[in-house]
Amino acid sequence: MRDYTATEFLRDGRTVEIRALRPEDRAGMLAAVDRTSQQSLYRRFFTFKRGFTDREVDFYISVNFVDHVALVAVLEEDGQPVIVAGGRYIVVRDGEAEVAFVVDDAHQGRGLGACLMRHLAALARQAGLRALSADVLPENAAMLKVFETSGLAIKTRRETDSIHVMLQL
Repeated sequence: MRDYTATEFLRDGRTVEIRALRPEDRAGMLAAVDRTSQQSLYRRFFTFKRGFTDREVDFYISVNFVDHVALVAVLEEDGQPVIVAGGRYIVVRDGEAEVAFVVDDAHQGRGLGACLMRHLAALARQAGLRALSADVLPENAAMLKVFETSGLAIKTRRETDSIHVMLQL
């Protein structure tokens, strides 16, 4: 999985590379966070975050592709590869992983979340997982739509401040 790479076409016809997150992606990942609005980061982390501690960055970069899998979406911008989105799953119990995504603001609405979802679901199936779960803010309609249109069986449960989503693989 560490060498995972695939090419997809976005809704606007552009080609995107979906690939495994690598340790050398640290600067690219931080640049993507810098291009992401506070509102988008709030929808991902449920708190206002403008930056990350070194420890948090280490956690997000240090994936083992066993119980912590992360993919990035890379587009060519001005002739350079740029990380514009990321998705990951972390195994939380036997057979189940929690999944999460973030897309920088300039690239939202192009199908990147759906691309990442497809690839993470395929990797999770290969790893023998049976379900993916997520907690989503009710106002995050785009993320809820990614899950609803994933082609996976879905169950949702309203929590106090979020919607708990369970996807069967």
